Amino acid sequence: MRDFLIIGGGVIGMMTALQLADAGHDVTVLERGQCGGEASWAGGGIVSPLYPWRYSRPISALSRYSEGFYPELALRLLEETGIDPEYRQKGLLYLRVDDEARAIAWAREMGKPLERVNGEFIYRKEPQAAPGFEQALWMPTLGSIRNPRLVKALRARLAAMPRVSLEEGAGVERLLIERERVVGAQTARGRFHAERVIVCGGAWSAGLLRSVGVALPVRPVKGQMILFKAPAGLVERVVLLDGRYVIPRGDGRVLAGSTLEEVEFDKTPTREARESLWQSATRIVPGLADCPVEHHWAGLRPGSPDGVPRIGAVPGIEGLHVNAGHYRNGLVLAPASTRLLVDELLGREPIVDPAPYALPGVDGEG
Repeated sequence: MRDFLIIGGGVIGMMTALQLADAGHDVTVLERGQCGGEASWAGGGIVSPLYPWRYSRPISALSRYSEGFYPELALRLLEETGIDPEYRQKGLLYLRVDDEARAIAWAREMGKPLERVNGEFIYRKEPQAAPGFEQALWMPTLGSIRNPRLVKALRARLAAMPRVSLEEGAGVERLLIERERVVGAQTARGRFHAERVIVCGGAWSAGLLRSVGVALPVRPVKGQMILFKAPAGLVERVVLLDGRYVIPRGDGRVLAGSTLEEVEFDKTPTREARESLWQSATRIVPGLADCPVEHHWAGLRPGSPDGVPRIGAVPGIEGLHVNAGHYRNGLVLAPASTRLLVDELLGREPIVDPAPYALPGVDGEG
């Protein structure tokens, strides 16, 4: 019997498996599709909340830990797999912020570099940004990672680890419960057993836990993005305007996102969203209007009422744990949220107070 069974092969599930395997444990990852093929692949790869001063302290605590983790992880994965996740720390320009005073106050409290800059600074950093802006906010420490390459590298690393078994195309039909203890999971490919089970199924986590009487406040929230095939250097850093953003890649491609849609599990890209995203992107960088849209896609975020993920043991079912509900910040919070859960699983001192992320009781009680 394996030590751990992880349900969900996104960035949360794979980072959890990596840490547990590094600690000497046998781990099986069950993924209904291909590892990294859902929300982890579909996002933009910014490794900070877009407007961090608007989030609660529990999210800020996880974000602070996570932000410095990606440079080290990217270098490790490049060395171990030959796949470069392309971590870039080029900063973020906020071209318009309504609550600027709140942002500056938050930065002072957190000790975070964030400053008001003038037009000369804006166009020195981003010459192709839309003209006419006389001031902006500048966060020099913001980084981004090429998330499709990140999940590819994580998958390759796990596949090479003898203590890890990746089981793709193994959608979980139900959890196996015996005498109020989880013992494994039933899939179309058979049963998998483990001492402990971790649900990291993103937007699908609530449905799985509901089947065993656990109310998890997580729902799917659709997000659409487009990708421009742009010349290298047109955009050098993340630029944000009125909630929409452009994110450059090392080869010149530029992502633009994203929408927020409550449409259950529908991932169909729409013409209306494509046009809206194109209009937003070209308002930020007019030169993108001359670049072809290479790709348009949608993913499903694991939405939660307050954006705070639920991390920890599931009350009433021994051996069952969950890490889900990161909403728009799955990639941002993944290093910290997975470390927090692994600390709990292995009896280590937690990196932050786990109380704000604890689950409610079975059937919504507690």
